[in-house]
Amino acid sequence: MLYRICFIFFLTVTFANAQSAIIGKWKTIDDQTGKERSIVEIYKKGNKVFGKIIRVLKESDRSKTCIYCSGSDYNKPIEGLEIIKNMEPDGSSYEDGTITDPENGKTYRCKLWIDDDNPDILNVRGYIAFFYRTQQWKKL
Repeated sequence: MLYRICFIFFLTVTFANAQSAIIGKWKTIDDQTGKERSIVEIYKKGNKVFGKIIRVLKESDRSKTCIYCSGSDYNKPIEGLEIIKNMEPDGSSYEDGTITDPENGKTYRCKLWIDDDNPDILNVRGYIAFFYRTQQWKKL
């Protein structure tokens, strides 16, 4: 009986740590150029996770707006733009939400998870149908 209680406790603590590890500030890295682009803050609202750009690193791009975004995000400043929306926990990852690329205004299905080999790396995957692209963001 004690073994079962310890095992359940271990799983609960491990799950809680994996879920909270994603919360915080991350430096985005362009997967094609390798350049640092922005700082995104990932935070919880209720049981879901969201993320917004809190700083664009290239000074000349800081005043840009999301001219390609649609709906309520159209023409909003990129700094402060909520690009990750409605992510739900699924084991050690978050899924079933979306991520928007402010460069082109396209919104993709999204999956977020902490890298197995480095807890300071967040894998960010955007999907269209069965095509996907993955970026690795660095913890601040």
